[in-house]
Amino acid sequence: MKTYLVKFAKFIALLLLGATGLLAIVSPSAAAESIRVVVWDERQPAQKSAYGGFLGDTIAAHLAKQPGLTVKSVGLDDPEQGLSSEVLDHCDVLIWWGHQRHGEVTDAHVAAITDRLKAGQLSLVALHSAHWSKPFIAAMNARAIEDALKSVPESKRASIKVTEVKYPGGLPKADGPLTPSHKIIKTADGTESLEVKLPGCIFPVVRNDGKPGHLKTLAPKHPVAAGIPAAFDVPQTEIYGGAFHVPKPDAVVFEEHWDTGDAFTSGCAWTVGKGKVFYFRPGHETYPIFKQEIPLKIVENAVRWANPHNSK
Repeated sequence: MKTYLVKFAKFIALLLLGATGLLAIVSPSAAAESIRVVVWDERQPAQKSAYGGFLGDTIAAHLAKQPGLTVKSVGLDDPEQGLSSEVLDHCDVLIWWGHQRHGEVTDAHVAAITDRLKAGQLSLVALHSAHWSKPFIAAMNARAIEDALKSVPESKRASIKVTEVKYPGGLPKADGPLTPSHKIIKTADGTESLEVKLPGCIFPVVRNDGKPGHLKTLAPKHPVAAGIPAAFDVPQTEIYGGAFHVPKPDAVVFEEHWDTGDAFTSGCAWTVGKGKVFYFRPGHETYPIFKQEIPLKIVENAVRWANPHNSK
C-alpha cells in the first residue's frame, strides 16, 4: 500500500509539472500585454468647433476601441500637467498635441519625458504643431547631438567637449542654412570641441489656407504605412512648406503637397537613444482631421511601431 501511495504521489507531481509547463508555454501568447498609450493635449477651446470636445479625447476614444491598446487622455491643466511620474511610468507611447501654450510645459516634465525616451522606456508621437513642443524639440536636440558625435572618432567621443548653439527663433529663410549642423573647432592650444547648431524644428512657410493636402506614401513597407493607400487627400489643412529643420529622419514615410506648389515631409521617423519618435504633420485644430479614417489609422500604426516592446 505504501509503495502504491508513493507511486501515485509521483504521478500527480509529474502531472502538475506538465500542466505548469503547458501554462508557461501558452500564457505569453494568450495574454500579451497591451500597449499603454497616453494622449497629451493642450486642450484649446478652438478644438470644439471641429471635434465637439477636445481633439486629444477624440483620438483617445478611437484608439481605446482598437485591440491591444490601453489608453489614457490627459491635458495641460490636469494635476502635474498630466505628466506625473505615475503617468509616465505607465506609458509606452506618448502622443502629443500642442499649439499655443508650449512654453507652459515645465522643463522638469520635459526632462522626465526625454530621459525615458532615450532609455527606451517610452516613445513619442508628435502631431502637427507639436513640431514646436518642448518634448519634440528636446528629442530632436538629442538626436542632433547623437548624429554629430558620430563624426568624431569613437576613441574621442567620451572626452570631447560639446558646445550646443540654440536656434535663434523665428521662421527660417527658404534659402538660408539648414539646422541642425555641426563642426569640429580647434583651439590655439590644439584641443578640439564639437559645435552643434541645434535644430529649429521649423520651416519657411506656414499658411492656414484650409486647402486640401495631397499625401503620397513614400515608404509603403514601413510599419506606419500598413494599410495606408499609396496616395490620399486630407480635405482641409494648414500649409507647412519648405525644408523641415530637423535631423535627417531614419525614414520619410509620407510626403505632402498642395496645389499652391508647397510641399513638406509630413511623416517622419527617428530613433532617439533607445526610443522612437514619429512626426505626423496634418492639422489645424479647427479641421476635423482626426475624425477621418486614414489619419486615425496612421496614428494607430505609429503607436504600434513606436511601442518600446516592439523590436521591429
